[in-house]
Amino acid sequence: MGEFMGAAVAAVTDEQGRILLVRRCDCGKWGIPGGLMEYGETLAQAAVREALEETGLEVVIDRFVGIYSGYISRTTDRQPITGLFAAHAVGGELYCDHIETDELRYFSQDELPEIYSPQHEDMLRDFFTGETGFYR
Repeated sequence: MGEFMGAAVAAVTDEQGRILLVRRCDCGKWGIPGGLMEYGETLAQAAVREALEETGLEVVIDRFVGIYSGYISRTTDRQPITGLFAAHAVGGELYCDHIETDELRYFSQDELPEIYSPQHEDMLRDFFTGETGFYR
């Protein structure tokens, strides 16, 4: 039987409205910076912490976009319940650790690369609408 896990991602944008994506070391495909919550953390706190860990950027949350719960991990048989937050950088420098992430790059909606999971594909599609309150 699978298990549930809380996760959060930060859709960090630049001045041109492009979104920062990370190329994952495990599969070579791209996704939104984020990861699992730590005990006692809120979804928003997890999104901010994970953005810093995966990108080197200090970010501030601008708005909650949605919650994504109907997805099963192909590799772990876990079901992530993930909060998507829109954010912008307020400090730090882009940094790639080459352990979790191999590359960091900003993309416009019409130039998105191959995304690693259906959950992140749905989050990106929803994010670029500019709306909030999504639940999937």
